[in-house]
Amino acid sequence: MATQLVERSAQDRLFINGEWVDAIGGGTFETLHPANGDVLTRVAEGGAADIDVAVLAARRALNDKKWRSMDAADRASLLWRISDIMEKRADVLTRLETLDNGKPFREAQIDVRAAIDAFRYYAGWVTKMGGETIPVRGNYLNYTMREPVGVVGAIIPWNFPLLMAAWKVAPALACGNAIVLKPAEQTPLSALELAAICAEAGLPAGLLNVVTGFGETAGAALVAHRDVDKIAFTGSTAVGKIIMRSAADSLKKVSLELGGKSPNIVLADADLEAAARGAFTAIFYNSGQTCTAGSRLLVHESVKDELLAKIADRASKMQPGDPLDPKTRLGPVISQEQMERVLGYIEKGRGEGAQVLAGGGRALYNGEERGFWVQPTVFDGVKANHVIAQEEIFGPVLAAMTFSDDDEAIAIANDSIYGLAAGVWTQNVKKAHRFAKELQGGTIWVNTYHPLDAASPFGGYKQSGYGRELGEHALDLYTQIKSVWIDLN
Repeated sequence: MATQLVERSAQDRLFINGEWVDAIGGGTFETLHPANGDVLTRVAEGGAADIDVAVLAARRALNDKKWRSMDAADRASLLWRISDIMEKRADVLTRLETLDNGKPFREAQIDVRAAIDAFRYYAGWVTKMGGETIPVRGNYLNYTMREPVGVVGAIIPWNFPLLMAAWKVAPALACGNAIVLKPAEQTPLSALELAAICAEAGLPAGLLNVVTGFGETAGAALVAHRDVDKIAFTGSTAVGKIIMRSAADSLKKVSLELGGKSPNIVLADADLEAAARGAFTAIFYNSGQTCTAGSRLLVHESVKDELLAKIADRASKMQPGDPLDPKTRLGPVISQEQMERVLGYIEKGRGEGAQVLAGGGRALYNGEERGFWVQPTVFDGVKANHVIAQEEIFGPVLAAMTFSDDDEAIAIANDSIYGLAAGVWTQNVKKAHRFAKELQGGTIWVNTYHPLDAASPFGGYKQSGYGRELGEHALDLYTQIKSVWIDLN
């Protein structure tokens, strides 16, 4: 099925310098459909030698006069053409994402729409990136210029494959860079299709190269490569630390969007129906495989029982379904390894004395143990020091705990190595602003959860990473500032 969907690319090859090429080592690996564990297709296994070739192609493309001298308006038009072709092929991209990742078709549609929006948003920025003149001392003209940072190595995760590629490729191209993209080995197909779309739109050869392979080989080689100027990584905090250590050898620029253990706080005065819907979406969207997932539910003790009953009732009704069916709301987790990891955390929660209100085990698909399915699970009686309250599970597991006053809620919420996002549910505007100020996170949602927009910055505090993707702030990740002095004496 995947072979029929990838009409313009060859998914068993790498995309380097505008051409589909075999991996130098000749190896391939399987990519699976998480819903049933079946093999979709085989993908080229790129390694360090392929990264070398891709980086060289990117460097040559970056130095080519055609790209360096391209008018900003023409570069903007190019990005817009990419978005137009993506829109025409939205159904193909959606199906690829659903097959490769397992997420419900409806959720994949949202991802594809957001990826298109990212290209269009940054197409608009190309003609608006300028420098400034600075009134320095003395008879000098001093001005600044924004220039591309150079060759960008982009490493993306498996939970939002196309969207994370767009979040990096679109602003990097808008700023005039060249890119080597390493998609997650679990979900390589939409990145290959994006490469085909960019080529069709007329992107000069070498400006986007896609090397599929494993993190320990292709990814590590990309990070360590001496001719890569910047690494943009989204993934786990543990891998982010490895990338920082490796990148230090060549002092390349690094931006990291890492893990989270986001608190979702429900105050006593909250609209409980809205809070229940929001808390449900916060943790069970994409089967909990979201870095911003509201995996820690902090509820005022006076409304805890009522709220958890509503959430547990919703969770118990979610059933596995064909991810390609638009009516399906629960998808699998990405792999056998991830399923076993999540189930292991559920057992740890039980062992720590937390009470299971819903779920708590493997879910059956069509009555069989096929694919990688976990029941939406709700824990009550969780303590702030429990493992399931401190470590990122990255699955459909909600850890609920109580608080008695606002100070306690803020203290529990901030008691984490992470600081990616947080949610607050209240009808008191003063409390909303207080929580927004005191919570340690890069994104704070009030009476909602999960909305993002290409125009609004996104990133983390503490061990959730640094740098801001999206919005105007992402331009700082892909440009460097040059200061020019002209003596007027």
